Amino acid sequence: MNKVRYVYGLSSALLVGGAAISLITGSPLGAQVAQNDDSVMNRVVPVEGAPASFADLTAQLQPAVVNIATRQRVEVQNNPFAGTPFAELFNRRGGGQGGGAQPQTREAQSLGSGFIISADGIVVTNNHVIAPPDTRAKLESITITLADGTEYEADVIGADAASDLAVLKIRSNKTFPFVTFGDSAATRVGDWVVAIGNPFGLGGTVTAGIISAVYRNTGQGGAYDRYLQTDASINRGNSGGPLFDMRGNVIGINNAIFSPSGGSVGIGFAIPAEIAAPIVEKLRSGQEIQRGYLGVRLQPIDEDLALSLGLPKRRGELAQTVEDNSPAAKAGLKSGDILTKVNGKDVTAEQTVSFLVANLQPGTTIPVEVLREGKRVNINVTLGKRPSEQELQAQTQTFDPEAEEPMAPGTSDQTIEQKLGMQVMPMSAAVARSLGVPAETKGVVIAAVDPNGDAARKGLRRGDIILSANYQPTATVEALNAQVNAAVAEKREAILLRVQRRTTPPAFVAVRIR
Repeated sequence: MNKVRYVYGLSSALLVGGAAISLITGSPLGAQVAQNDDSVMNRVVPVEGAPASFADLTAQLQPAVVNIATRQRVEVQNNPFAGTPFAELFNRRGGGQGGGAQPQTREAQSLGSGFIISADGIVVTNNHVIAPPDTRAKLESITITLADGTEYEADVIGADAASDLAVLKIRSNKTFPFVTFGDSAATRVGDWVVAIGNPFGLGGTVTAGIISAVYRNTGQGGAYDRYLQTDASINRGNSGGPLFDMRGNVIGINNAIFSPSGGSVGIGFAIPAEIAAPIVEKLRSGQEIQRGYLGVRLQPIDEDLALSLGLPKRRGELAQTVEDNSPAAKAGLKSGDILTKVNGKDVTAEQTVSFLVANLQPGTTIPVEVLREGKRVNINVTLGKRPSEQELQAQTQTFDPEAEEPMAPGTSDQTIEQKLGMQVMPMSAAVARSLGVPAETKGVVIAAVDPNGDAARKGLRRGDIILSANYQPTATVEALNAQVNAAVAEKREAILLRVQRRTTPPAFVAVRIR
């Protein structure tokens, strides 16, 4: 369930659900004129009340909406003292069979919704429905349940974390009922919609409502923070299900809600079909999803920024940071620039820079209009390829070298963790800035140290940078791992590390291998 939060405390959740129905509206009843008003304003007055029934269209659509259940295997540490000074004592008490020291596994499950888009059993859902939230978990099976209760196993044929979309294939040669994508661009505020899904694991559930807003930006950032908002009741378990228009077309994929309690309060969000359909088609055909990339950390122009800069509100975005060696940096964009147009399109709250750039192909050269010290400047930028979500997260993560982080088994390279008594992480531009070293510094960063290990006794600590091991550069975690394995294979009892601390020159430190 996707979590979204406003500053006044409303939280939201990723969902799992969807469906639709047909509505026949009558002709306008006529114009309504305010009394004692000389000006006449013609108003279209809709037929009173809701449709007589959603039953006929629901009966046609429900067979194509499925429930999705996944089973995952999660490796967990069986040592309650892991990361504490008592860890080694606990391990010794585990005996020769490794009782307390060996990691154990547990089973996890998730429930969601989806819909079939072709007769051969292609299913669309949210990526978070089938992607284990725990990075240690491994997806073992996916079960698809049709409206009549028939169950099938399914395989993932494509998934995209950035757009939160996934495409599955039912393991069967049968012919299945299916639905098609509609034109979400034609959707208007006030249009009727219907959702069918699997809220709270109850099974096929139908709800109806209207479109409350189009192209709603939730403030969570990212290339796809652009949703249809609806008051149709959707809850946990509705994620991945369809939102239908009155013609039975899928115009949205239910994805998130705003809620103080985790339940529906009438504010739900769906990925528009115009965004989802092209991505689904690429995933279905096995194509790589490539997106344009600028390499700029941006901030929307809020009221205070607008007042300080003399700009209109909700127009443009401020470049807080330009990543080194990024397409933006190479084109001459600078921190403090205000991006007002991208590829000829205005930058607004509903049409962000991230959205505009992500929907262009890498290698495309586009004009970017910026305000720099009050003057308009036009810059041509050749877009790069957008990094993965994990790489983007690494770029933006903050790293506090002074924080006392205990060892968290299972979150780092196991060989380095077990043999050297430390956990390491890749270097990134953001981490380099936090450590006060040049962005081009090559090495791996110590994230945590076992207080009972030789590395701790030698004075190594969080924030230290390992530049080499046995005189071989360690620009990546894999490179350090290879040197540790080589030392173990040669039956060495220690490994020579070259370590740099922020305010001191690099030094060699020999750490015992355990």
